[in-house]
Amino acid sequence: MLAQKKLRCREIALPDLDAVANLLTRGFVGRPRDYWLLGLQRQAARGIPWGYPRFGYLLDNDGDAVGVLLLLYSSKSNGGETTIHCNLSSWYVEPAFRNYAALLTRIAHKNKEVTYLNISAATRTWPIIEAQGFDSYCSGLFFSLPALSRQKPGMSVEAIAPDSGAIEGLPDTEAELLARHARYGCLSLVCRTPTGAVFPFIMLPMRIRRGLIAPPAMQLIYCRDIADYAQCAGAIGRALIRRGKISVIVDANGPIPGLAGIYSTARGRKYFKGPHPPRLADLTDTELVLYGP
Repeated sequence: MLAQKKLRCREIALPDLDAVANLLTRGFVGRPRDYWLLGLQRQAARGIPWGYPRFGYLLDNDGDAVGVLLLLYSSKSNGGETTIHCNLSSWYVEPAFRNYAALLTRIAHKNKEVTYLNISAATRTWPIIEAQGFDSYCSGLFFSLPALSRQKPGMSVEAIAPDSGAIEGLPDTEAELLARHARYGCLSLVCRTPTGAVFPFIMLPMRIRRGLIAPPAMQLIYCRDIADYAQCAGAIGRALIRRGKISVIVDANGPIPGLAGIYSTARGRKYFKGPHPPRLADLTDTELVLYGP
């Protein structure tokens, strides 16, 4: 019989990472242990808002890790206001302790000033998430073919290196965002127009899984506005073809004006709960980037 008095919910600490990786490897069939260790190492090294957990929470049964909920906190600037967002990421509890799983979710949602995100909800869980008070802010995915858009004369695209410093035309915070995500394996781009306008983009290559050939697609992780992507699509599409990619997947609530492609609601729904609704086209510092699709 389980001894409840030995069970506690606490923050994950650095010495717990091996045990957390082992637990998640058991819980997520098909995800190798190295996948979790890389993401946890990235979480260990990244900056987070002061006063919030670095990794998330652990169910500790007398020293044994029996449950985990990964949390990724980040600060966002919106109209001069700084807000705190938290990506509720991977969750797993050993079957013998499932009755105590609510301890994890209860503590994870405790901060009323935080906007919580669920960006990888399985279709079968949508009704459960909505019953927990989450609202959908993204209803599907738009599979765009940017090379079919007309390239505007004089528009250029440059890739940003992981060790880049200042980038002409961008504020320092945005330049650091692009360089940091390039270090995570993203493709960070800057599109320049003949009039001097500068548009930043971050895209994540779809990963190889289970021996399959790498798909010729990218996921749009960041741009200031989806209209910016539509404006630069022709130039971006031609730059991506040189890298063997033909499609860019975009979070969307319908077809995107000015882009060729297909909109689907079969997957890609994303949820939030909290005071600051997230915007489309900003998946920076989420599980998608730090851990991978």
